[in-house]
Amino acid sequence: MTPDLIQALTALTVQIQAWFLGGALVFVRIGPMFSLLPIYGERSVPARVKIIAALATTLVVTPAVVGDIPVPGEGPIGWFLFLAPESMIGVMLGMALRLIFMVLMIGGTMAAQATSLSQAFGGAGAEPQPAISHVLVMAGLCMAAMAGMPERLVQYIVLSYDLFSPGQWPLPSAVAEWGIAQVSRAFALGFSLAAPFVIGAGLYNLALGAINRAMPQLMVAFVGAPALTLGGMLLFLVAAPIMLSVWLPAFLEVLSDPTTQSVMP
Repeated sequence: MTPDLIQALTALTVQIQAWFLGGALVFVRIGPMFSLLPIYGERSVPARVKIIAALATTLVVTPAVVGDIPVPGEGPIGWFLFLAPESMIGVMLGMALRLIFMVLMIGGTMAAQATSLSQAFGGAGAEPQPAISHVLVMAGLCMAAMAGMPERLVQYIVLSYDLFSPGQWPLPSAVAEWGIAQVSRAFALGFSLAAPFVIGAGLYNLALGAINRAMPQLMVAFVGAPALTLGGMLLFLVAAPIMLSVWLPAFLEVLSDPTTQSVMP
């Protein structure tokens, strides 16, 4: 072989090694995130599928961010100081998306409790939850997939490298504030989704109480409970599309901007 060919092959080998190293460093952030992501991180999804999806996403993300990733320090300590914060950032990013999906579970559970449907089909699925929650979560997963979640997820990961510098620990105080804000937002949105059921059930129970005071001999429990359940099912039939239409913009907002405040020093 000619010296020029040997030099070109040597440069190509160095470039390939750099790409493999960059891909491995990107996978350190993507791997923990995929264990918590909706759709990909569900218990029903086999571990091999999760790994393949994480590797495929790594191949797509690496060319866009490999130039911004610094080389870890020498020795085990240097690698640990780089890999540990990257893994933590991946967990935070995955938890942010998992929380927005838990909104559907929270809202469905509140609605089921209010309408006496909390025990109906409660053991169906990998995660025991009321039937209303199960329907909302499955519908949310379908809507997220139809909204282009794979493409938006790649944008989400690339954006994370601007929000969270590679290899740097986020500020603990800022992370705590960010986590509290995310959880508070999830519960507030979940209660908003279940508000029609809670308000309707409260008014209905007040009406039953008034009827019971006026007619003590009437067994209102035997009349009111079936009517409450039927009314809850009919209300869910009407309100489910509205609940999902309110939830989807919040989910897309988290994908476009996972945090509204900086958590980096």
